[in-house]
Amino acid sequence: MPTLLLYAPAMGHTRPRHPENHERLAGLLPFFEERGVLAEMKMVDPLPASVSQLQRVHDLGLIESVRRASRQGLLRLDADTYVTERSFDLALQAAGACCTAVDRLLLDQARNGMALVRPPGHHAQHDRVGGFCLFNNIAVAARQAQALHDVQRVLIVDFDVHHGNGTQDIFYGDESVLFVSLHLFHPFFYPGTGAIDETGTGNGQGATLNVPFPPQVGDQGYGRTFDEIIIPRARRFRPELILVSAGFDAHWQDPLASAALSLTGYAAISRLLIDLAGELCDGRILFILEGGYLREALQAGLLNVAYALIGRDEIADPLGPMPDDEQDVSGLIDRLRDLHLLN
Repeated sequence: MPTLLLYAPAMGHTRPRHPENHERLAGLLPFFEERGVLAEMKMVDPLPASVSQLQRVHDLGLIESVRRASRQGLLRLDADTYVTERSFDLALQAAGACCTAVDRLLLDQARNGMALVRPPGHHAQHDRVGGFCLFNNIAVAARQAQALHDVQRVLIVDFDVHHGNGTQDIFYGDESVLFVSLHLFHPFFYPGTGAIDETGTGNGQGATLNVPFPPQVGDQGYGRTFDEIIIPRARRFRPELILVSAGFDAHWQDPLASAALSLTGYAAISRLLIDLAGELCDGRILFILEGGYLREALQAGLLNVAYALIGRDEIADPLGPMPDDEQDVSGLIDRLRDLHLLN
């Protein structure tokens, strides 16, 4: 079965000098083609999401407010998040691309895939936009899997450098979605949520796993956290589908953060997740783009995901490792192990 590629770059959703703009994905397909991966993937045209699909995770008032604002043209919805006159339709296309991919995976028409979409989604909450995000693409995709394909358990892993507060908000009381977020967590770093003791509520108690990293954690810290915390927790959960919020702003040269991952480190955790999908859910995994604001790191990071999905061993790392020492995360791993009963 093929590896899916859905591409919705939202060229009409852009604001001059804003870090989340159309240039992030410009030239990506020729870049893939030059490296021989495009021919090994199946490109699928995304279908726009319907309002009813969005309403599975968002308040109708939020959806209509984005629609109205978009009709008015170039506006800021908050300090970070904007719309243009095309943003509403392009946001529907981004969410719809993720649903289209999920449908193909769960109908056994593909083995895995990646949705390279804008605007990103993981900061969009049930009733508010935020952090460059209008609608929560990965949450809409998870509910598509559950509503149309009777999937009982979805694992969402978010390795964007910012906490996926919107995804957490939507699933915080839901035991059917295990939400895992690895992110920087220190004073004044956006969005300020994702503390270690945010673990869910009600029936969802224990189904949120936050990994609040210090700065400069690097490849080893991320790798240890996957090996010692995330993979054991995922095995206990037994997902039928894995969705990944793939942000590449944890790279050590990204201008918006300081998590210190290298492209080699990113490739390693992507391959761990693909292997986990092979072990637990017949390989069904979809990577959905979130952040990443250094174009060279973003392109190479996505290329490495594509390499892993199609089964090639190459890793592209033109930027090399972080030159500084990495932070030790042993204490954090011990706390996570105790909190989530992984001893």
